[in-house]
Amino acid sequence: MAREPEPEKRLPSRRIADDLRASIEAGRLAPGAKLPSERDLAAQYGTARNTAREAISLLQGEGLVVAQHGRGVFVRPRRPLMRLGANRYSRRLRGETGLSPFRIEVTKQGRTPRTECRSVTRETPPGDVADRLGLDASTSDVIRRENWYFADDDPTQVGITYIPVEVARDSPLASEKTLGKGSIYARFEDLGYSITRIREEISARMPSPEEMTGLALPPGVPVIEVLHTSFDQNRNPFEVTRFVMRADLNGLDYDMPVED
Repeated sequence: MAREPEPEKRLPSRRIADDLRASIEAGRLAPGAKLPSERDLAAQYGTARNTAREAISLLQGEGLVVAQHGRGVFVRPRRPLMRLGANRYSRRLRGETGLSPFRIEVTKQGRTPRTECRSVTRETPPGDVADRLGLDASTSDVIRRENWYFADDDPTQVGITYIPVEVARDSPLASEKTLGKGSIYARFEDLGYSITRIREEISARMPSPEEMTGLALPPGVPVIEVLHTSFDQNRNPFEVTRFVMRADLNGLDYDMPVED
């Protein structure tokens, strides 16, 4: 295994980054703490400001710090927004609160939720979505709903929902951006589709340029992709949603029985 270079042989930018990382990991720089400015770091280490800037870029690439325009560079908060897989689709909770699953779980965690439906269109489904809905992608259309999700005004995820045209018919699901009390799953129940089982396939990857911009992702931060399928009371799939979530702001919490 390669040995770490002696401290005096490290590049100056690496030495600054190593010291700041050690302070973050030890808690001397707590989540949300502001890092010293480039000017202060350069003076402390006897280097040029460009060297200090390079050190901070190294930490940004590791996802440890985030730059806020006009304010400075801060240690990334470590409190993730948890996706509560065990009860986020609870009919009882939707009935009691009148909220969507996202709004329920964000509110439960003391955050302020906001959602934006940016488009509702009719188009051909992607192949993996068609497979999970039991559709022929070459002959079947779906309703595509694009939703963006925010917690305390931070963009946390985007969800693209695909609904067979035969399911949505001429309901608000097929044309309206705002779906009213209980949101999307209440509208499915209006049509006779009660969510009784889900399947969620989870993977991680680096974001596309469009996702980096839309989710305001710092360099080096991956995304979590959740391919969600809803099944009705007859165990038939009736919608698929592809969630793309910021890995630095989200976590997954599943509590479920173990099969024999």
